[in-house]
Amino acid sequence: MEFQEFIENQVFSPALVATALRTTKVEIADTLGLGQDAFSRTSRIRARKTQTRLRQMLEILHRVSVHTGSELAAYAWFRAEPLPGFGGMTPDQLVREGKADDVHAHLSRVMAGGYA
Repeated sequence: MEFQEFIENQVFSPALVATALRTTKVEIADTLGLGQDAFSRTSRIRARKTQTRLRQMLEILHRVSVHTGSELAAYAWFRAEPLPGFGGMTPDQLVREGKADDVHAHLSRVMAGGYA
């Protein structure tokens, strides 16, 4: 997973991300807690909130795909795996709440051989 693959017109492209993850832009928006129209207008795609959430998701997927073996498996983990110590919240739920750094910290602990 190379971040450049997802950039178009100097921003992360929801269409390219959705294609790579074999899903729809609507599902990606929902996963990130964005309105369904967040990816329909150029101004909304370029919005700081939209670009931040896309970047955070891609950073986490990049880290996890090394261990899951694929971007698709990493995306499934991102959407469905409850994280211990976070009340059963999944990574996507934490990202929606602005806690992407907590997901990164969790991954760092696990990858260093620690317990979550």
